[in-house]
Amino acid sequence: MLKGILAITGQPGLYKVISEGKNNVVIESLLTGKKSTAYADAKMSTLEDIAIYTLTEDIPLKKIFRIISEKENGGQAIDVKSSPDELKKYFELILPDYDKSRVYGSDVKKVISWYNLLNEKGLLVFEDEKPVEEVSTDDKAVSEEAK
Repeated sequence: MLKGILAITGQPGLYKVISEGKNNVVIESLLTGKKSTAYADAKMSTLEDIAIYTLTEDIPLKKIFRIISEKENGGQAIDVKSSPDELKKYFELILPDYDKSRVYGSDVKKVISWYNLLNEKGLLVFEDEKPVEEVSTDDKAVSEEAK
């Protein structure tokens, strides 16, 4: 689900990897759709590698996105322009034992904004779900026969 989606320090939004070179990566902004190049010296993290600190363990971002999606029935999360207190209360509903001393308000805001962006772009597909494009014609035939 999150493979090939990058967060780049100092850059707004998220980026999809288009191709990789020896010292750079061609990326496409999920916000604007513009393509550009990120060089090896840029601090980049794939969303797949990001986790949130809790009091017991680190929880992968994809699991947090799934919890939000289930809470919101696949819809958008709280607006990131909400007050910092509202964002923290919302995040506590999602992840009650998150480590408040290590997870800052800006981190909470990023997680929620990333969820909303990925959800808006239709990029939140969880392991047990098949994207519509991946359903084979054989699957369609079986479902047609079942009717």
